[in-house]
Amino acid sequence: MSQKPLYESMKQSVTRVVETDEPTKPNDLIVITGAGGFIAGNLVQYFRNKGFKNIRAVDKKPLYEWYLPVPGVESLCLDVSNETNCRRVCEGAVEVYNLAADMGGMGFIERFRIECLRSILINTHMVEAAYRAGAKRYFFSSSACAYNTDLQQDPNVRALKETDAYPAMAERGYGWEKLMSEMFCQEYWAERGMKTFIARFHNVYGPNGTWDGGREKAPAALCRKVIESLDTGDNNITLWGDGTRTRSFMYIDDCVQGIDKITHCDKLIATPINLGSDELVSINDLLTKVEQAARLNKPLTRHYDLDAPMGVAGRNSDNTFIKQVLEWEPSTSLDDGLVKTYEWIKEQYNRRKAGMRVGIG
Repeated sequence: MSQKPLYESMKQSVTRVVETDEPTKPNDLIVITGAGGFIAGNLVQYFRNKGFKNIRAVDKKPLYEWYLPVPGVESLCLDVSNETNCRRVCEGAVEVYNLAADMGGMGFIERFRIECLRSILINTHMVEAAYRAGAKRYFFSSSACAYNTDLQQDPNVRALKETDAYPAMAERGYGWEKLMSEMFCQEYWAERGMKTFIARFHNVYGPNGTWDGGREKAPAALCRKVIESLDTGDNNITLWGDGTRTRSFMYIDDCVQGIDKITHCDKLIATPINLGSDELVSINDLLTKVEQAARLNKPLTRHYDLDAPMGVAGRNSDNTFIKQVLEWEPSTSLDDGLVKTYEWIKEQYNRRKAGMRVGIG
């Protein structure tokens, strides 16, 4: 007998009346954690550009180190793994977007699993603080790392559906933290009636992201390596793994728009949903696209580090559900997104070379 996913069983056993909320007003307080980082920083800017005037941006890093500080918002330097800080952060909040986490690219999440697991403290305290503050909506940024790794052993992987997280066999450390935090969000709706929303991100990239220092993801890392090769005249480049592993990559503009759409769709309360591109690419082909963005006359000579962290063999997003519910999906092509990302990282690289301060994550 097939076993239904946990969250499907829970939805059937607990029936709640979904009350219609008034639309969020321009002066309602929106709280966004992790705002000194890549995705949350762009989310702050997105809501600011939409006309929301009362935004509280939070990150534990000093403001000087924030990637994308946005003028006109309340910026707090607080560590939201601390319960007291979470209560301060959520005071008066109408909507809370929790994107704070200790994470990075594959090199980070494979080597620092304890740090990744400790991020469960953030969501545990934040969701409770949001509930106590009377927030109407709470968004949690989950990850495709929550999916069953047994389904990701082939580079020619089938796209992962939301139900593929169960039976659970998440990626060690980071993936298990995300899966458990999803459950917290589901129970706060089932037991306490707070509207929670969960998006499983698939490899977000773009300008104003981490591009050096060990936490960067593959698109940014390859952009930087190509820029370094051009700058030094060295025609060699080293890839982690054998280049055959596959992923899909979502451009940042699609990501923040998707967060907004998901959090304001009551059909998705306490329901994990994929937020990612379904354009599957191998790491070899990703490098080719970066070389094209750089307008190289000839490809670099490739070397492969088979001892480097590589992650699962293949992972892609099945967007059937998001298209069905939202009639929308991420649409920026990888080629277009990489051109913009490459140019931004090239600018940062040249600024650093000139002795100017830049952020790297």
